[in-house]
Amino acid sequence: MRAISGFYFITGGDSSRHGDAFDVRAAIGAGVSVVQYRDKNASSAAMYQKARALKRLCRDALFLLNDRIDIALAVNADGVHLGQDDMPLYAARRILGRKKVIGVSVSTIAQAAKAVKEGADYLGVGPVYATATKADAGCPVGEGLIRKIKARYNVPIVAIGGISAGNAASVIDAGADAICAISAVVARAGVRKHIREIQELFGAAR
Repeated sequence: MRAISGFYFITGGDSSRHGDAFDVRAAIGAGVSVVQYRDKNASSAAMYQKARALKRLCRDALFLLNDRIDIALAVNADGVHLGQDDMPLYAARRILGRKKVIGVSVSTIAQAAKAVKEGADYLGVGPVYATATKADAGCPVGEGLIRKIKARYNVPIVAIGGISAGNAASVIDAGADAICAISAVVARAGVRKHIREIQELFGAAR
């Protein structure tokens, strides 16, 4: 599995200023390690067509589907990202096999422990700060949860929720291996520039 580190890109859908295809090209140009295609509103047919198109752009990055195991299989994506209300990780693993990447969203130590036990390839931890991007994101967990998980488990952590170039350094210092910032990137002009600003923070931290 390619390392999950640096900027983790999630498509913005309706919040994107330029559209998902433009944003993914910019993200790949900025050197992201992962592209996750997320769309809660599109039909299955539309998602399938867009997933096929986006996957072709991701020769140098992992291409994951949010939630949709069926579409991930249909386009031969590198894996999926699952939320707490999605199919259980162990069931998804039976369908996808051992070679596919499966990440899980967690917001508590108990959820992290369960995901690690079931073999999650990485954990999406958040929302770190308050965010308006995802209506059901829940209460902020803060940087402390990242530190606690990192101290207990040897699994990559992708921090998400309310993160921007202005606070990303603190999240990296807490132990995040990767960071996702959606609205702070895709809702503005200069997508590649904003991604690189955060990518550079990882280099400075190391």
